[in-house]
Amino acid sequence: MNNKQKHKAFDPKLFLILLSMLSISPSDITVQQLHHYLLGAIGPRPIALASTIDSSGNKNLAPFSFFNVFSANPPILIFSPARSGRTNQLKDTYINTKTHPEVVINVVNYDMVEQVSLASSPYASGISEFEKAGLTPIASDMVKPFRVKESPVQFECKVNEVIELGSEGGAGNLIICEVLRMHINENILDSNQQIDAHKIDLVSRMGGDWYCRADENSMFEIKKPITTCGIGYDSLPTDLLRSIVLSKSHLARLAGIEQLPDETEVNEYKLTVLSELFMKYVDDAAGLEQALHERAKELLTVNKLTEAWLTLLSFNH
Repeated sequence: MNNKQKHKAFDPKLFLILLSMLSISPSDITVQQLHHYLLGAIGPRPIALASTIDSSGNKNLAPFSFFNVFSANPPILIFSPARSGRTNQLKDTYINTKTHPEVVINVVNYDMVEQVSLASSPYASGISEFEKAGLTPIASDMVKPFRVKESPVQFECKVNEVIELGSEGGAGNLIICEVLRMHINENILDSNQQIDAHKIDLVSRMGGDWYCRADENSMFEIKKPITTCGIGYDSLPTDLLRSIVLSKSHLARLAGIEQLPDETEVNEYKLTVLSELFMKYVDDAAGLEQALHERAKELLTVNKLTEAWLTLLSFNH
């Protein structure tokens, strides 16, 4: 049996997960139930606080979490004011962008989230959510809808296209927006004039009434392999795949290394850094292996990938 065949061996954990899975066909449940499952599973979702004007020039403001950025060249944002699942009523934002194809998309941070929630109330057409939510309208440079002063980043956009996804309650309407101008609060920039993920303090939507805050307690960093290719999960030694210490997340981190340390590096590390550990478990190979895996796990926690590999490879050297 080769390594790849061994990788596909029976996994009791996976078997238990499959046994506990609830499988659903969307057509077998109500739209309301499906809506709850979709929003509960797909999150956190960024929030677009969309500012539009109606045919009479009245200001409208509404938040949407069916939203994201889809292109940088051209700069494209898309959000979806869906039809009401209860009444099939169209959102004022959708109607406004059809009659006047401009919008300002304001991002939402923690300081303003309560006001944004209030702006989502079903106020009658023509009522200004700016006034109801206590948010401050400021004139845009290139479009007629107003920006939200409290938002740390505001995107003035023209609406390139509106795509209706259906005619029944719960159907989405994709508003495809091209960014004409951005406004960024300088207080959220770092020393390189880039947006600081901690300073912007963004919030996002989860299922039900739940939100998520992107602060120092919830954020973590993983270096993106944009220009590099790791050795891959399928190249990991079988003894690591069987580890009772290292999780699949740890193994994926290990698989991200571009090239394994050579034998000289491993031996030097073993003699200078790991000598006491090897002496402690001189007559206990199983204990040594577990101790090395525990040490590698700790090193991965502080992003010391090379040292983790040097630790693991020392077991067979």
